[in-house]
This record gives sequence, C-alpha cells and structure tokens, in this order.
Amino acid sequence: MSQTTASKHPKGLWVLFLTEMWERFGYYLMLGIFSLYMIDSVENGGMGFSGVKKSDIYGTYIGLVYLTPFIGGLLADRLLGYRRSIFLGGSLMALGYLGLALPGESIFYVSLLFIIVGNGFFKPNISTLVGNLYNDARYKDNKDAGYNIFYMGINVGAFVCNFVAAYMRLNYGWGWAFAAAGVGMIIGLIIFASGTKHVKEADVLKPVKPGDLSTGKILASVLLPMVAFGVIGYFLKGVTGPENLHGNIFKSDTNDAFIFGCIPVIVFFIYMLIKSDKEDKGPIAALLSVYACIVIFWAVFHQNGDALTVWAEEYTDREMPSAIAGPANELGMAQSINYNASVDMSEEQFTHYIDSLKTKKETFTEGSEESKALSAIIGDAETSRKYFENLSVEKQPEKGSELLLVSAELYQSINPFWVIVLTPIIVGIFGFLRRRGKEPTTPTKIAIGLFITALSALVMVAAVKSVNIEDEKASSLWLIASYGVITIGELCLSPMGLSLVSKLSPPRLTALMMGGFFLSTSVGNKLAGILSSNFETTDNKGGFFFMNFILVMIAAALLFALLKWLNRVMREKGVS
Repeated sequence: MSQTTASKHPKGLWVLFLTEMWERFGYYLMLGIFSLYMIDSVENGGMGFSGVKKSDIYGTYIGLVYLTPFIGGLLADRLLGYRRSIFLGGSLMALGYLGLALPGESIFYVSLLFIIVGNGFFKPNISTLVGNLYNDARYKDNKDAGYNIFYMGINVGAFVCNFVAAYMRLNYGWGWAFAAAGVGMIIGLIIFASGTKHVKEADVLKPVKPGDLSTGKILASVLLPMVAFGVIGYFLKGVTGPENLHGNIFKSDTNDAFIFGCIPVIVFFIYMLIKSDKEDKGPIAALLSVYACIVIFWAVFHQNGDALTVWAEEYTDREMPSAIAGPANELGMAQSINYNASVDMSEEQFTHYIDSLKTKKETFTEGSEESKALSAIIGDAETSRKYFENLSVEKQPEKGSELLLVSAELYQSINPFWVIVLTPIIVGIFGFLRRRGKEPTTPTKIAIGLFITALSALVMVAAVKSVNIEDEKASSLWLIASYGVITIGELCLSPMGLSLVSKLSPPRLTALMMGGFFLSTSVGNKLAGILSSNFETTDNKGGFFFMNFILVMIAAALLFALLKWLNRVMREKGVS
C-alpha cells in the first residue's frame, strides 16, 4: 500500500478491513459448507436432510441473519454504541460457529440462533463505522473507494476460508471445519480490540429528534410484533399456498413465518417515511426505493451457497487435472471418490443396499471400529452415486477406479477471488472517471450493477445448454465465468449500497437505515432459498436460470426509471 493511497483513507479503515476480513472468513466458511453439511449423510457426519429441507433452512437462515441488523443498528444508534455492539455480536457469532462443531440437531438450531443474533449486532455497525470515518473533510470525497476497499477485505476472508474448510472437512470432518470458523471470528475480535483507538472518534451516539419514537416504543411496536407475526405465520397453515402442492415453491411453514415476521418491520419504515420532516423525507424515500430494487439482486446472488453449490456438486466436472491432482492429494486438498457397483443399481436396489448396511451397523456399538467402517462404506457409496449417477455409461470410469475431485465448497472461493482481482480495476475506472468529472452517481452504479448481474444468469443458461446434463457434466469454466460477471455487478452494487446509506441517511438514523439495507438483503436471501428449492425440484435447469435473468432485468429497468429522481435527491443532499 503506497503512502499516497494510505493518506486518502483514515487509519481506522485498515482496522475495520482486517476485522471484517476475519469475521467474513468465519461467516463464509460456515456458509460455504452449510448446504453440503445439511444434505450429507449422517454416516458421513452430516445432518442427512432432504434437498428441499436443506434449501428451506438455508433460505430461512440467510434471511434471518440479515433481518436482525435492523434491531442491532437501532440499539447501537441509541444505546450501545458501535464498538460495543461489534464486540457483542462477534462473541455471539464465535459461540455459534463453535456450537456447530458439536453433533446433534438441537445444538445445530441453537448455534444458528447465536449467529443470527450476533450478526445483527456486528454487521450494520461495522459498516456504519466505515462511513463515519469519512465524515472527516480530509476523506469525504473518497467514501465510495473506502467502501470498495472495505468490501475487498470481506472477500479476502471469503476467498481463503473455503480452502481451510475443504482441508478441515476432508481430513478431520465437518466439526473441525465449523470450529475453524469460530477461531476466525475470535481473531477478528482481537484485531478490533487492538485497533479500537483508531475508530473511537467515529463511535458517536446519535441524539433523538423531537417527535422521534423512543427506543422502547420502537422495540415494542416492531420487535414484539415481528416475533408475534412470525409465530402466527408459522402456525397459520396454507398462507403461501396449499400444502403438498407439487411445484409450489413458496409453500413452507418457515416461508409463512418469515413473510409475516417482516411485515411489522416494513410497516415501521413506511411509518418513519410518512412521519419524517421535509428535510429527511426525500433521502429516506430514495433509500427505501433502492432497497426494494436490490432485493432481487440478493435473491439471485445468494443462490451461490445453495443452487450453485448443488450445481457444482452434482452437475460440474470436478475431476482435477493430473498435473495438480497429485500435489493436491498430498496436501489433503483433494476429494477422493471411488466408482463402485452401487452406482449401477436401480433406485430401489440402492435404497435396499443402504438400508441393509444401516441395519447391520445398528448391531455394533456406536463408535466401534466396525460401526465406523460401515459408516465409511455407506458414505462412500452415497457420495459416489451422487457424483456418477448423471454420467452416461460411456463417460463413466472403470469400476473400482479412484478419482480426485475439487471439493465443491472450493467453488465458493471463485466469487471472492474475482472481487480481489477486480476491485482495484473497478476503483481505478471510477477514479479515472471522477478526475474527469464523468463518474456515475452512486444510484447509477447500483443500476448498472443490477443489469450486469442479469447477464451472469445468462451465462448459466449457456452452461446448461452446453451439455446434456442427464449424461454429462458441465465444465467448471462456466461457473468461473458466471461468478466473474456477477462479481462486476456486485462491485457496482453492494459496496455502493453501503455508501449510499451512509451518504443519504439522516445522521441520527444511519445505523437504523443500514439495518434497512440489510433488511432488503434479508428478504432477498430468503427468496434465494425459495428459488433454490425450485432448482432442486425442476428438471428444466436452463429455465430456472433464465427466470433469474428476467427477475433481475425487471429490477434493473425499475431502478433505471427512478434514476433521474434519485440523482436529484442526491444533489439536494449535497452528495454524489
């Protein structure tokens, strides 16, 4: 980092960069293996959930993990302060990751709850601190670039973590991989504690204006109804459609609960807009409009942890080239898979075979050598069948042969790899345009990002069309290309969204409006899980990805239509 670059940004940025890098190391390590862990067999140490249940839990988790920042942002603005909230949130997240290392379905759900609540205190407040650092006149013009740099820190952690996850999972098991996520979060907290003096000046509680709702009233009128509506939605059957209706991807008790639970929060933001004074009304309305549009971005983007992970696991040719297979295997980074006779069995025969092995296993003491050996046989048979079942006979290897594969979670590192590579280029392009007075406004960048995201879905349509996926696997290059395109869209949208919130929010509501940004992420994330459920059940994979393209194009068209008004609001606010 050059002295010139450093002088353009406050020292606190680099503290937050490293803190967020390690926090995201833990978060994305967990997320990268989350779906794979849930659908892996119990014999392999997984949860043994069905594909549809896996997508339901995945969508609910990533929905809730970005819903809680609304409350965390409010409490930080009014009561706790940002640094204290970050320590609280990070500690809860570390406990959650370490809890996932323990076996059992009950501890599984409790651990997810810790992570969901912890992220609510951590995520909006570290993002708000970044913006507050740029309130200093020396750095004000570099806020967009600052958020791009901060965002690169997120993706450095996200890139590295999947290699750690693959190594720990393949060599020691799922539990050790989740424990590594907890260790990463603890390292992040240590870094934040050691550099907290550099962000102290940005940690300022915001005064409440006359007429604003008190913190207690907001919690009573939003948090309690959110929980109550969620419970009602869960037990009120059939809201999102008739039960057991094949093809109704929206029908789920958790979908009902999530949709109902969001209603009080959405109503609160509408109420806040209506009650705001003339000075605040335009900026709040602009932010809420952008939030509504980028919901679809997250609905497509966060399929990377579910639908695209399943695509990598089941439809992508993951066989390692011979030049790297040997060294990767020596380092414990290759997934070994054997082609065995169970692949050629009918579904009925395979089920009977696995059931007979499980019955035999029950005759031995849990944890005995015999029990472990049978678990390994069952796990190998299920893993082999999953990989080879959509390969035609002529494309299958010889029986008994061993293949060395790229572990599916490593594909989760493609996106952060592109972020690291492309961030300096994107920042450089916008800097070049800024020096010539031609830099697009922040809302324009977001609209461009949506359009580019739509194009990434077309790449996956082409991936489906490139082979007959019933008897052949697609090249890894399609995923690499799709992630490359969506990363350009992401860099134009996600860090710019954070920057926009920091620029337009009334100062006393910055963290609360940051929570609103994450609420839009939350809704989009839940939609990602709902859409991914459809990926599990549909035979038309190309149609699935084309649906993603249409959805994002509609959102992009809407935002482009709003640009003139949004840019006027930005000018009136004195920002660009």
